[in-house]
Amino acid sequence: MEKKHLVGAIIFLTYTLFSMSWVAGSIMTEDIMRSYNINSLASAAWMTNAITIAKILGNLLAARVLISLGLKKAVTLASVLLAAGGFAAFSESYPVYLFFRLMMGFGGAFIVVYFNPVVINYFKPSERPLVNGINASAFNFGNLLAILSTGTLLSIFHSWQNVLMVISSISFILLVAWWLFSDDFKQAAQSSDAKAKTDYTLRDGMKDPVNWILPICYSGWLFCYLSIFSLFPLVPDFAVDSSIIGSIIPVAAMMGSVVGIVIAKRFPRRVLVIRYSGLVITLCAALMISTGNSMLACAAAFLTGFFMFVPITSLMTLPQELPGVTAARVTVIFSMFWSISYGIETVLMFLAGVLADMTGNVFYAAAFAVACSVTFFISSFFLPETGVQKVSVEAVPARA
Repeated sequence: MEKKHLVGAIIFLTYTLFSMSWVAGSIMTEDIMRSYNINSLASAAWMTNAITIAKILGNLLAARVLISLGLKKAVTLASVLLAAGGFAAFSESYPVYLFFRLMMGFGGAFIVVYFNPVVINYFKPSERPLVNGINASAFNFGNLLAILSTGTLLSIFHSWQNVLMVISSISFILLVAWWLFSDDFKQAAQSSDAKAKTDYTLRDGMKDPVNWILPICYSGWLFCYLSIFSLFPLVPDFAVDSSIIGSIIPVAAMMGSVVGIVIAKRFPRRVLVIRYSGLVITLCAALMISTGNSMLACAAAFLTGFFMFVPITSLMTLPQELPGVTAARVTVIFSMFWSISYGIETVLMFLAGVLADMTGNVFYAAAFAVACSVTFFISSFFLPETGVQKVSVEAVPARA
């Protein structure tokens, strides 16, 4: 195995375990609530809110940490934070438990941003669509692992504390592997465009319109995706059981990711893939919440999950193909991308809750989530088409 494949696998599995720990914690919510004598669902919601807050803030901090520490140390710090999430198992109070989950959230926020400098520095432009597609499936893979294994892990290790420790222990092993096998790179990487700035800061990123269009595009998608698991099952007379939806979507997403990789490698038009996939997503999600036929709802759920992930490889590859791209620039782009996306999604989810309370019917909140998914389609008309441009010179990694 070449070093680049080993390093790529390490960071992929690191983020997969973050996802697994997050979802497993959600699955074990009732056990955790009993351990800390938590009776309020509002208090229990902070288990997820802590990670969401960390992701919003951590994504913005990720670029500065990378520039300050270099790639090797930055990913190491992120991995330490992820592994530290296991100390939540030893927490004697709920606030301390939340603190360690917050640390884990920061680690996950850093890692998802650092996928991109790893791809830029280790892989050729022709290899990047495949790697981006695989990385894009990491969260769903971890989600699926948690759904399939949490019950078994609980029966083997007898407590939620032990389950979290097992996941964190594997994260620690990956941390050691990253330190042993990864290289460090200066973030003032050479560019394929001689006129490109060698240093791209967050301030520069704020002035670049595409850095705002990308997260706006993704935010509606993200809100709709999360609503499928949280709001849709609460719709009166929803035709499918939530456990079935929880199984259909990750499987469809994995299949969509594979197809998305193939499309991204063979079809260079990134924006068209994003545009028409976005249209199908909105239509299928609308059908999912409006039909009373369970088979039709399952089919709509599968198609929604499938087409949600078909364009993700193209979306993640597009910023890496911008003229004059550098590892520093792509890091800032994705710092803004993830932070702004989750920030908008948090506001939209709050508004959906308000809408449900005002109307007394969750259907309107779910319909609002479906309507917001149209940002994927609309924003595509404002994104630059990068896939038709040929990258003639590959970015050359510079040793720190």
